Amino acid sequence: MSVSVPLAVNGTLMRGLELNENLLAAGARFVRETTTVPHYRLWSIGDRHPAMIRVKEGGAAIAVEVWDVPAAGLAQVLLQEPPGLCVGKVSLSDGQETLGVLGEPALCEGQVEITRWGGWRAYVAARAGRST
Repeated sequence: MSVSVPLAVNGTLMRGLELNENLLAAGARFVRETTTVPHYRLWSIGDRHPAMIRVKEGGAAIAVEVWDVPAAGLAQVLLQEPPGLCVGKVSLSDGQETLGVLGEPALCEGQVEITRWGGWRAYVAARAGRST
């Protein structure tokens, strides 16, 4: 029996997006969509991917996907993430705490905050609507 680790993802690792293949190649299995507790802020890093950090004030619930990742493939997935992204504990709206992809605070400096959209997909959709 292989051991798997739940991982909350909030950006390009999500289903149908640019880096989702990294999860699939590691043998990860999609579990569910949910949100975080309202203690996170989200930034667009050069409009290529998001970075989420936990804050004491001014946070919001952020849309995430939870995946079961085989423990043996977790490091592979994380090493393929863009620079400045890391793994940490993420609190979900249902009271569960899981590992999740977070951004280093320094990565967010000078970037566009997108917290008000509540997630990467909503931000990308809004951005696409602005450009048409």
